[in-house]
Amino acid sequence: MMTGNVAQVFVLDEDWACTLDVAFACLRPGGWLVFETRRPEARDWEQWDVNPTTVNVPGGQTVVVTRTVTNVAMPLVTFETTTIVGGEVVPSSSTLRFRQRDDVETDLRDHGFEVLDVRDAPDRPGKELVFIARRPSA
Repeated sequence: MMTGNVAQVFVLDEDWACTLDVAFACLRPGGWLVFETRRPEARDWEQWDVNPTTVNVPGGQTVVVTRTVTNVAMPLVTFETTTIVGGEVVPSSSTLRFRQRDDVETDLRDHGFEVLDVRDAPDRPGKELVFIARRPSA
């Protein structure tokens, strides 16, 4: 199982192919692969910018978080996050790949999986798809 939309961090085709190959090799016949990915058509990145926001964390500390989308060049979306913890600034830059449903299904089949179902994520209907695939039994 891949959670947290981790399938989108594989930006390069080669990395995504390798991930599917390794997942397939690790599963026993009949084993399942389940993951979710954001729907590109939902354009959710348009809501990702966060002005400096203070968050209270356990232990009485506060953390300040800022996030800005810096580039949208579909299928890639890049954003920068800055977290300030105890006066220390921790920057981060991430790029995610938004694959179309048909492309993900084709990739799964090309790497030996049977696609059993593709459904809406129950907690984010219309924004994410859950792919349910398995390694064939024989």
